[in-house]
Amino acid sequence: MEKYSSYKDSGVHWLGEIPSHWSLRKMKYTFVERSQKGFPKEPLLAATQSYGVIKKEDYEVRTVEALKNLETLKLVEIGDFVISLRSFQGGIEYSHCRGIISPAYTILTPTHITTDYFKFLGKSSIFINLLKSTVTGIREGQNIDYNKLKSEYMPIPPIAEQQSMATYLDKATAEIDKAIVQQQRMIDLLNERKQIIIQRAVTKGLDENVEMKNSGLNWLGQIPSHWELVRLGYSSRIRARLGWRGLKANEYVDSGYVFLSAFNIVNNKMQWDNVNFINKFRYDESPEIKLKIGDILLVKDGAGIGKCARVDKLPLGEATANGSLAFITPKPDLDYRYLHYFLICNSFKKYTELLLTGMGVPHFTQGAMKKVKIPIPPINEQKRIVFHLDKEVGEFDLAIGRLEKQISFLQERKQIIISEVVTGKIKVS
Repeated sequence: MEKYSSYKDSGVHWLGEIPSHWSLRKMKYTFVERSQKGFPKEPLLAATQSYGVIKKEDYEVRTVEALKNLETLKLVEIGDFVISLRSFQGGIEYSHCRGIISPAYTILTPTHITTDYFKFLGKSSIFINLLKSTVTGIREGQNIDYNKLKSEYMPIPPIAEQQSMATYLDKATAEIDKAIVQQQRMIDLLNERKQIIIQRAVTKGLDENVEMKNSGLNWLGQIPSHWELVRLGYSSRIRARLGWRGLKANEYVDSGYVFLSAFNIVNNKMQWDNVNFINKFRYDESPEIKLKIGDILLVKDGAGIGKCARVDKLPLGEATANGSLAFITPKPDLDYRYLHYFLICNSFKKYTELLLTGMGVPHFTQGAMKKVKIPIPPINEQKRIVFHLDKEVGEFDLAIGRLEKQISFLQERKQIIISEVVTGKIKVS
């Protein structure tokens, strides 16, 4: 790609060299902070990393919003930018709608920079790194300190160049996004095929000629005649954190006892590479929910409800979890791996949706869990099903993993292009 004819040292740690004819302006002089309140009739907005700032009713994930006093929420206009509690992870969000949003957010109206240009700059990896450097607090209590951020310098190309860069990036990123969508469609198809295999094995077994019987449950249908239907509460011990004082931000430690949340369950598998830690005192407060190999964790509250993962190992040592997770420990005649496969099959997931309670945050209560009837084959047959599914599902997961790597490569390439263009490392015509 073509470069500019000459560069200068910006003197800004996150920018480095910029084209000689570009200027710099502190963020507080590049935007006007909007703090208008008292618009209770405006629609509620949600700040999302994927879609920007949109109407809350259009957001696919159920979220919590304090509705006691809408007068205190901040006004957001179309074209504003919003610094949310998670902007340090994915950049500043552009508002597509007029409405009101949490007073904890910072609302910015651009004055000396074009909206189209900052849409890309505010989402670039180099700018996200800047946002991370302005974060205060630790772990769950992290937040961007705008008083610190607003003193940082922004690159200000001539307006015509800002528009040219935005036009170029619109086209370049659209092509990459199209390729990502194609890869994601293939992943979705593989997941559908994988789910069919799981569904068949845990509700019908592996023998196509086996005698069947009516389970008496509309959501389950017929099951092998020699299988039993047992309430989950009879076949497993179910417990969760109750009556426990929540953690403050300063109670998280750099090492100690693993403290899991719903975010540590991804694609119905445990993820151990981004966990929180607590000290021994807080860990020992709830001995009934100390995690063991052979347990199953199921998300019972919030947007990720229904996700679950089996615990095959404890790579970081002893662990526990927050109140959004239920601990399920099967009895000896129920293989925890078989139970996990059943809990992630489509029939069970659709059924649990009917059991959810709560007006704001959905809940899958322990009482409801215990009453759910599950089909249980003899233990030897359970193990055969697990062996079969581990092999079949494993092959699908390998193929999905390869596609996910391709998506990660495309996303990385997209970020490199954006960062190099918006900081002037390459010139576009």
